[in-house]
Amino acid sequence: MGSNHELIYIGLGSNVGDRKLYIDRALDLLAKTVAIRAISSIYETDPVGYKIQAPFLNSVAEIQTLISPHDLLKRFKKIETEVGRQPRFHWGPREIDLDILMYGNRIIDTPNLTIPHPEMYRRDFVLIPLREIAKNLVHPVLQKEIQDFRCPEPLQIRHFA
Repeated sequence: MGSNHELIYIGLGSNVGDRKLYIDRALDLLAKTVAIRAISSIYETDPVGYKIQAPFLNSVAEIQTLISPHDLLKRFKKIETEVGRQPRFHWGPREIDLDILMYGNRIIDTPNLTIPHPEMYRRDFVLIPLREIAKNLVHPVLQKEIQDFRCPEPLQIRHFA
């Protein structure tokens, strides 16, 4: 595949207000600038990091775009604002959170962006929905298929109807 056909995997999460609505609104806005190829089921999970907050809804989507990784990150920040994300503390409650998990086989390590996402292989709320849509995907740094990762601290994760 050429660079314009790279598959990109993104994480979506919300734990404030109408969580599903925020995820749906983010996907609608995202669809205006990228091709959404697949979306996992939505899962409800306990928070990580700061634990005194509501459970999250999480999902993963496979997209394609010609937008560069850094410009895609800027677009994500704009979508988060448009959807209604309010500034809070690190790992705090979020109306919507969009993360680039993987961008093709690229490895990027800059002050503003790290790809693949440095924590993705340690988080069931990423791994379980990612396995659903791309279980044979290979992590470009660790050279291991997504289906073979096991979270060291399993969370309670529930399929969200």
